[in-house]
Amino acid sequence: MAAEEDGRTARKRRQILDAAHAVFLRNGYVGASMDEVAAIASVSKQTVYKHFSDKEQLFTTIILDTTDQIAGLAKLVTASLEDGHDLDEGLRQLARAFLGALMQPDVLRLRRLIIAEADRFPDLGRTWYQQGFERSLQTLATAFGRLAGHGLRPMDDPQLAADHFVGLLLWIPVNKVMFSGGGDHYTEADLDRIADAAAEAFLRAYGG
Repeated sequence: MAAEEDGRTARKRRQILDAAHAVFLRNGYVGASMDEVAAIASVSKQTVYKHFSDKEQLFTTIILDTTDQIAGLAKLVTASLEDGHDLDEGLRQLARAFLGALMQPDVLRLRRLIIAEADRFPDLGRTWYQQGFERSLQTLATAFGRLAGHGLRPMDDPQLAADHFVGLLLWIPVNKVMFSGGGDHYTEADLDRIADAAAEAFLRAYGG
């Protein structure tokens, strides 16, 4: 009986988080209301407050709830740059997957939201970056360090190499859509071309 009750509680909490995620991404922090979250989650407002004491706690929870999704980019690194794989092809695959993941509309809206609320929640933005995106960069740096002398030239600073690789991918397309409100400026073919060019430029700089 207790297990069944725990299951219902967990499901309601998940409903609330999913609803809050949609509401905050659509309306921002100031425009979001607990009433709307409750309505979309199909629970009472009292139930929302039973799980989350206020809007700030709910907002913090849904933002940190996404860090594993962003850190999941690290799995792309591991899969694409395993020892023995063709490095040129692995980097192209990684570049395409990385760019495609970060150009997803929900990810773009999430980044906009975190940036917009950085002054109000500076620790939250810092934590999200460290636990999410930075973890992927560290995994990429580790992979580049391992490949030094095995397809990549020896390097003193694999972390800088990882920053360069991701910078080549993200600087124009992600920044452009971040400021323009949508990802429809780029077709899949456009993104593949940008990713392939980034991988080629990186190999020219770091290839061994």
